[in-house]
Amino acid sequence: MMMNILSEIAGRIRDAICLIPDAEARGKEICIGMDGTPTTQIDKIAENVVLSYIQEKNIPLNVLSEEIGLVDNGAKEVLVLDPIDGTSNSVMGVPMYTVSMAIGKDSLKDVRIAYIENLVTGDKYTAEKGKGAYLNGIRIHAKKRSNPDRLMMMIYMGNGAHPDSFALAKRVKSSRAYGCASIEMALVATGAADGFLMNSENNHRSIRVIDIAASYLILKEAGGYIYNLDGTEFDMPFDLGHRSNFLAVANREVYDMVMGRSGRCMHKHRYGVYANMSLPIAVDTAKKVLKALKGEDVILEKEIAAAMGKEGTPIREMDVDIMVTVGGDGTILRAMQNNNASVFGVNAGGVGFLAEIPVDKIEEGIARLRDGRFRIDERLKLQTVFNGKRLADAVNEAVIHTDTIAKIRQFRVYVDDHLATDIRADGVIISTPTGSTCYAMSVGSPIIDPHVNALVMVPMAAFKFAARPIVIPTSSKITVELPMDKGCVLVIDGQEEYNIPGQSKIEFSMSSSYGRFIRFDNDFYSRIHEKLESGL
Repeated sequence: MMMNILSEIAGRIRDAICLIPDAEARGKEICIGMDGTPTTQIDKIAENVVLSYIQEKNIPLNVLSEEIGLVDNGAKEVLVLDPIDGTSNSVMGVPMYTVSMAIGKDSLKDVRIAYIENLVTGDKYTAEKGKGAYLNGIRIHAKKRSNPDRLMMMIYMGNGAHPDSFALAKRVKSSRAYGCASIEMALVATGAADGFLMNSENNHRSIRVIDIAASYLILKEAGGYIYNLDGTEFDMPFDLGHRSNFLAVANREVYDMVMGRSGRCMHKHRYGVYANMSLPIAVDTAKKVLKALKGEDVILEKEIAAAMGKEGTPIREMDVDIMVTVGGDGTILRAMQNNNASVFGVNAGGVGFLAEIPVDKIEEGIARLRDGRFRIDERLKLQTVFNGKRLADAVNEAVIHTDTIAKIRQFRVYVDDHLATDIRADGVIISTPTGSTCYAMSVGSPIIDPHVNALVMVPMAAFKFAARPIVIPTSSKITVELPMDKGCVLVIDGQEEYNIPGQSKIEFSMSSSYGRFIRFDNDFYSRIHEKLESGL
């Protein structure tokens, strides 16, 4: 009964989009969807067809869709909808775009019905939980065995793809990127492909639940598997704000072939070691790190290498996957400012809020690192532009401060060219969520969960009590104007310092690059309790 309803919905969508006159009209952007991405004409028309059908037929389903978000109809189940998966394909005339629909309650694990239809060819992929998967009514099965020398992989290679994805494409016999996740997953389910890798270093480009809900069940019912990149079972809540990377495979052996049997990564890691040489224990701690990494490919930063009588490399030139830092949060920030590797912090300093392990846990921590028992915590960075020049990105914050002690300055702060506040203060801080637990917190910023896509502007010792922090979407541009003919100092992450003359403007926005931390089990709130509440 419900499968017939989904089939009828797909038919109505197909008929409706056929009335769009041309490709230009299909791709016309008409608004921003609830997922924060542009909504095109074809997307909105397809979504409206579904919503109208649900209302017209009084179907007992809530709807979670790309454009409108969650429509609560008071039902017990949710229709997870991607009205057009492969919008760019539809605009370009590539015959590979679908309507993707799944029905469940709260997350992928409880999806019970799935329906995908290629709106050009008419091919229909369907599945019901416990009843198998089908293509045009004929049962399909994922490969039970895969030849490691002849792997055929579907790989996301779009804007934001992780470098490891391109490395995998070079290793396997054949690879494809079709720009339609539902079809790419379905090809694994039919046995045409061995796996599908979604690995984006840009979180905004990672998969959403609407993209994968239907194909998830179809692949599972065809005998395939879906994993997080750390090898754990994959699941996603019915929430547009949640994005993930994953590896879908026809059989368990493909995971081992792609990721390595230990589940560590798609290639053997190369490690870097970087230390704060002002710490008395820096050399001894670095020696412990090297001992724990024995047998691995390790590069030492030149200063710690010189202190140990070894060859070293400037940090900017270190070609490594994981940077092990010895020091405090400043050491971590310096590493991230000078190298794009994921950072594993050994706290040899003070609070060490950003570090992952203390010095006495080096052997245990490095063992977990080598075994791949970790996750990558991606944090947004702040981009700063002054006089048309892009300065260093910030993981924590950018601080604009008076260049003269005890002399306040005037700051006009604009958000998307609209005046947000005009204040006199010692300075202002533009902080990322990561930085909200640092300098910004000390002058009154709220603590922001790192998964919240927001920046915060925080006045420093403002003359008016009413001058308060402002939380700003990461999609916005923030401009700070210095109207007085008196200078300030711009400091990025406490590392890079720039003299800013009066009557200047500085622009801030979210960077396209991310900071990556190696994390074990502790969540953000446990870290706050341990480091900030109990540790001080």
